[in-house]
Amino acid sequence: MNSQIQKKLLSGCVIPAHPLALTKTKRLDERHQRALSRYYLAAGAGGMAVGVHSTQFRIHDETVGLYKPVLSLAAEEARRFAERETQEVPILIAGIVGGTDQAIREAEVAKDLGYHLGLVSLKAFQGKTIPEMIEHVRETSHVIPVMGFYLQETISGMRLPLKFWREFVEIPHVYAIKIAPFHRYQTLDVLEAVAQSGRSAEIALYTGNDDTIISDLLTQYEFNLDGRIVKLRMAGGLLGQWGCWTKRAVEYLEQIKAIHHNQEPISAHLLTLSHQLTLANKVIFDVENQFAGCIAGISYVLTRQGLMGSVQTLDPAENLSPRQAEKIDRIMDNYPHLTDDEFVKTNLDNWLSS
Repeated sequence: MNSQIQKKLLSGCVIPAHPLALTKTKRLDERHQRALSRYYLAAGAGGMAVGVHSTQFRIHDETVGLYKPVLSLAAEEARRFAERETQEVPILIAGIVGGTDQAIREAEVAKDLGYHLGLVSLKAFQGKTIPEMIEHVRETSHVIPVMGFYLQETISGMRLPLKFWREFVEIPHVYAIKIAPFHRYQTLDVLEAVAQSGRSAEIALYTGNDDTIISDLLTQYEFNLDGRIVKLRMAGGLLGQWGCWTKRAVEYLEQIKAIHHNQEPISAHLLTLSHQLTLANKVIFDVENQFAGCIAGISYVLTRQGLMGSVQTLDPAENLSPRQAEKIDRIMDNYPHLTDDEFVKTNLDNWLSS
């Protein structure tokens, strides 16, 4: 693992889960795909996660043929940004799915494209044993450093117990974990395992709990291990919700990091924002319909802003739910301070240009 990348991960940053821009005929919309990457980086995101749930898992299907092209576009824009701004390349995280053979193929593609970590999904291991899952991650980590991923049960169909995480954090090439079970007890399982491992100084913890983003980032977690106190914090977030309104996400994280650094009391304003952001996430992620429209919900917000040309998805089952767009419109009208519409409006033409 590149030491600069590891240091940046540990310091904490905003990492949007990159959506997939499609034309109305469901072809890759390269112009808007590039514009999204440019938007995230201009907004101050420290990196991008591509090939993850928000990018639509269907791109991993070899018959669809979009995994390498989509990862390539983001990597190219990241390199251009770094050259233009004369700074290090943003953190690039590739979503990796499937059984071990597929995971290794995808890890090799990602590594060749310059990605720094693989976010390993274990959805394909539903019903398998803990040793089988651990060996899968270990094999993948020999190709690319790993960011662990606790995906919520509604989508993954599985729970990962404390025993799993205790073994997982012992894998040498694990450098970060995205904690996204949308569940307090399961979130604490991951944190407790990291606290017990003795590796808390080298494993970066990122919230993926879109339902409690700000609270996760504000909290200092303390574990009493037979009289030894271990303190942990979520360094940043890798989130689907941060695939839109990213400029605001960067502002939130900077405020929270300043509070921690200066040991200031938690602002009541941030606690209010916390519940308002969760209220917005409820409709964007389509919670009432078991998250059926969560990918399309993010795309709808970005389409309203002009950053995407359509809300098309590869899987017809992942479209907007009835009245979901109306509910999102109402949230954006009632809580305009959550959006970054003015920032997007000012820069959109530039991001869409070749």
